[in-house]
Amino acid sequence: MDGAPGGVWLYSLQRNSIRVPNNNNFPIDRSNRFVRRPPLVTPPGVGVQLAQRLVGQTQAIELVVPYVRMFQAGLAPEGRPAGVFLLLGPTGTGKTRTVEALAEVMHGSEKNVLRIDCGEFQMEHEVAKLIGAPPGYLGHRETQPMLTQQKVNAVASERSSLSIVLFDEIEKAASSLNRLLLGVLDKAALKLGDNSTVNFERTMIFMTSNLGAEAMMNALAGGYGFARGMAGGAAAENKLEAIGRAAVRRRFSPEFLNRIDAVVTYHPLGEDALRRILEHQLANLQRHITGRLGARAFRLDISEGARNWLIEKGTSQEFGARELKRVILRQLTQPLAALVASNRVPPGSLVHVTKRRGGEALSIQPLTPDQIRGVA
Repeated sequence: MDGAPGGVWLYSLQRNSIRVPNNNNFPIDRSNRFVRRPPLVTPPGVGVQLAQRLVGQTQAIELVVPYVRMFQAGLAPEGRPAGVFLLLGPTGTGKTRTVEALAEVMHGSEKNVLRIDCGEFQMEHEVAKLIGAPPGYLGHRETQPMLTQQKVNAVASERSSLSIVLFDEIEKAASSLNRLLLGVLDKAALKLGDNSTVNFERTMIFMTSNLGAEAMMNALAGGYGFARGMAGGAAAENKLEAIGRAAVRRRFSPEFLNRIDAVVTYHPLGEDALRRILEHQLANLQRHITGRLGARAFRLDISEGARNWLIEKGTSQEFGARELKRVILRQLTQPLAALVASNRVPPGSLVHVTKRRGGEALSIQPLTPDQIRGVA
């Protein structure tokens, strides 16, 4: 069995009353047969793959990866989630992207995340939507809880049984949600309105927050200009972390904070990081064109001036890189779609993208074979 290619085999001994733990690496077949699992992400590769997807935030990778490795090794603590993280920092710095990137690495898709938008639970009574109404209350049978065992398990995959749960913008939630989470973060258990219990032992819980973000940006505005890459070194990083910790202590109770494994402070992205993010998104656009159009696909040739223009229009000190994807959509993808829809882009051609004179838009020009040779 040791030489089975592409996976690991395990024999279930349940018939002989020997309990075999069904951990992350070994799925068990109820028919007591050898079960083949697909190859998993090996622990040493998790950090490398996250670094390829998450730009400019090495501290987040260094803090999260050890908990992933413990889970994959079967050494995660019993009776609590595999990891609990609070992600702080200005908008557009990669907090949500961290969670999506981890889902891609563990499950192959950024959609394998159970996401709770805490902005929907700002009133105390709205928290009932998470756990459902108790029996006897009006709407008990009609209201389906948002945090059921089925929904938690649904974001796992054959590649990994780790479910990733995201509470986005946790600071917007009512205090009753924070109290509800105390049991989840400490004992990995959530009792629903119908008295059933949801087990969170095989979950990694992330909470994002913009607490202290405005104070962080104000602290950096004086000495470390955004255009110069926010190069403040260790002193600037320590100051941001101190601001974040102070804001968190003002908002959350000590018993809530004591249940968090790591608080990660995200720093504003520098020019190099923004350029790498742009290259990632342009590469994704090219893959999208190739995958969706097939034989009608074409290649993009984007000039350095056009790249600089996209960074200028799609990034800012206030919003980080959040606008970049929308700028690429409006200024590049949509004009390309118009050209394709009007049959002005021959299959296999090269589309040259430059900054238009005046700098108000991009110039997108499909090239003929002779023009392609001239560009080359």
